[in-house]
Amino acid sequence: MPKGTNVIKSDAELKQAMDLKKANNLIAIAPPLVTHIYTADPSAHVFNNRIYIYPSHDIETDQPLNDNGDQYAMKDYHVLSLSDVKGEVTDHGKVLDVDDVPWASCQMWAPDAAHKNGHYYLYFPARDHDGIFRLGVARSKQPEGPFTAEPEAIQGSFSIDPAVYQDGEDYYIYFGGIWGGQLQNWTEGKFNSVDNYPQDNEAAIMPKVAKLSEDMLQFAEPAKDIQILDEKGNLIQQGDTQRRFFEGPWVHKYDGLYYFSYSTGDTHMIAYATSESPTGPFTYQGVILEPVVGWTTHHSIAEYQGNWYLFYHDCMLSGGQSHLRSVKMTELIHDDDGKIKTIQPYK
Repeated sequence: MPKGTNVIKSDAELKQAMDLKKANNLIAIAPPLVTHIYTADPSAHVFNNRIYIYPSHDIETDQPLNDNGDQYAMKDYHVLSLSDVKGEVTDHGKVLDVDDVPWASCQMWAPDAAHKNGHYYLYFPARDHDGIFRLGVARSKQPEGPFTAEPEAIQGSFSIDPAVYQDGEDYYIYFGGIWGGQLQNWTEGKFNSVDNYPQDNEAAIMPKVAKLSEDMLQFAEPAKDIQILDEKGNLIQQGDTQRRFFEGPWVHKYDGLYYFSYSTGDTHMIAYATSESPTGPFTYQGVILEPVVGWTTHHSIAEYQGNWYLFYHDCMLSGGQSHLRSVKMTELIHDDDGKIKTIQPYK
């Protein structure tokens, strides 16, 4: 790292070709939750004793396959919900479109949601009219939307993949993604069109966290780094692609411990680290989900009726097309020591 665009594009094309073959020879442990549309990047929450899933909505596109993610050309959001983990899933339809967000131009990528004082908040990334990813927020009186977007992006926001965690009275928003997610363009506190990656033996680019304001519409403070440490207490290095953060942060709490989970990107795993604080530092613990069919891997974790579940996506339904993904869910198990049992997505 960093690799040149042509190399990454070649790698991505090679993996997609391999996934086309793999998808025809695997048996998945879970079916897609819906098959009438393509969905990805599921953020799951329990509201009113029902699971609500806030995914991105994949569409057909003629955009090129590259490390900027141009092939992920999503432009709107749907909300899915279910009350029985083995039952029918409801698609509540389109709840927000890029045309309804004044500051946004394209690429409505992975969202998340939160609830406070009778309002539901949808947090989402999109490119502004200068092509820079920002985070936005929209509101609704119902968890299924539709949502009305604020006219401006969140001040001081950047990059992608917002995830909101409620800790008592406080709400924290986690975010960030390298490569197409532009986190490497913000290493000096402002956007630089030139990528700036550390050397392989230096600390990896870190995800970000900020406390949300009382009205849930802004950062209450400037975003801070989230440190991910190895077993010796050292920062995970940029060249450690098996463990370093790439994108897709998520936080859940189990037995008094905070779990920070994330995608390793080009090594295609969901990994996790733990801390006694919601803002870290977090110590790396292992892998939650092994690679799926498709280039990306993105997830969330939620408890429902006494059991824990992993929500994720793959590209089996589309025959391995990396930009056409489908949301799935499967049970997630913490052992007696709090370790998460690694999930193999195929039999």
